[in-house]
Amino acid sequence: MVWKFLPALLFAFLSCFLLASCSDPTTRHKVLSTIFDGVPSLPPAGEMCNEYYHERVAAETEGREMADVNADTDQDRRSSHKPYKEKKCKDCHSKNKNINAGLIAPKRELCGVCHQDFVQGDNIHGPVAVGDCLACHLPHNSPYPSLLKEDPDKVCDLCHQESRLAAAMHERFVVKTISCGECHDPHAGDARYFLK
Repeated sequence: MVWKFLPALLFAFLSCFLLASCSDPTTRHKVLSTIFDGVPSLPPAGEMCNEYYHERVAAETEGREMADVNADTDQDRRSSHKPYKEKKCKDCHSKNKNINAGLIAPKRELCGVCHQDFVQGDNIHGPVAVGDCLACHLPHNSPYPSLLKEDPDKVCDLCHQESRLAAAMHERFVVKTISCGECHDPHAGDARYFLK
């Protein structure tokens, strides 16, 4: 007699488990607290999005992004994305985590929703052309200006390590610590090689 209800009970338990693992924090909390005792209470609504998001982004960016910018970093060089700083998560994120990985637009189009002005000119930098802004930038906080992943003098080296046609000229400038951005526009431009 008990075996008769076992498949239905198992199905209900697995459904609740899947719902809890694939849903937003509020639904997950409701399901888990219905099934289990001792589930911690949710933080205030204004903090929940921020905390949940920090955990998710930390896992996705493999520690490259900083939840709190290090205190020993020069204050003037730090940067935070304005919607993130103002806790306006909905400017970039949707509640539906199953569409566009929880973003309001596909990752390749998301930055262009607000930043159309970066893609102007006949020549467009490769990552910009395909919408891969995260090749150079972090989405929330950075110890560097403009949400860069690396120091402005080193960010181009993340991809550009090949020997160049103008290697002799570049070597002279690197010795004088002139950054790439002083001569090249990192996003797009009308001149060849993105020269300013």
